[in-house]
Amino acid sequence: MSEAAAKVRVDKWLWHARLFKSRGLAGEIASSGSLRINGERVSKASQSVKPGDVLTFPKAGHIRVIQIDAIGARRGPATEAQALYTDLDPPQPTPREERPTPIRRDEGAGRPTKRERREIDALRGRDA
Repeated sequence: MSEAAAKVRVDKWLWHARLFKSRGLAGEIASSGSLRINGERVSKASQSVKPGDVLTFPKAGHIRVIQIDAIGARRGPATEAQALYTDLDPPQPTPREERPTPIRRDEGAGRPTKRERREIDALRGRDA
């Protein structure tokens, strides 16, 4: 591989690796200054990356640490994209939130249900 083909823009690589949904989002992260390449802060989306570089960036409330293994030629399927990098700090699984128990209301408390309204109407002699 030639030297020019061994490097690619960081926003394009993040998009090829399917770490961001669009190249524009990847460019925003790179331009915001929150992306680091090998520990160095990046302020331009045009910064070049090559295999062996380590990227650190925030995504979905978690800091991702990714090592670039290969440069992709296209934005292919997810299995192809996952072969482009190694996740050095995989996200920790969040504890499963317990579902709240359904709220039970006492009979006669609060707003009447449809069934209770029909019974009330029947007692009052109304035809609904």
